[in-house]
Amino acid sequence: MKLASKGKTMTGTVVSDKMNKTIVVLVERKFAHKTFKKVVKRTKRYKCHDEENKSAVGDIVTMRETRPISKDKRWSLVTIDKRINPDLDGTQE
Repeated sequence: MKLASKGKTMTGTVVSDKMNKTIVVLVERKFAHKTFKKVVKRTKRYKCHDEENKSAVGDIVTMRETRPISKDKRWSLVTIDKRINPDLDGTQE
């Protein structure tokens, strides 16, 4: 699948790889609270298209915004930045 060069990119941790060609990525963002001036953490889960089922749970990945692939999938896997278990080749069982 060819990816366009434009669109947002995000980095997060894979929390599920049980679906075929789909991973769930947890993205954490930090921002300053307007009133209390404290740093607040917010997390969100995104479904991401993984064409070759290369990533596994715990991997840190970069994903790019793309056209809608299904009802919930609007992101595609770009790179696997850090593997949690380098012995695995990334295939699902």
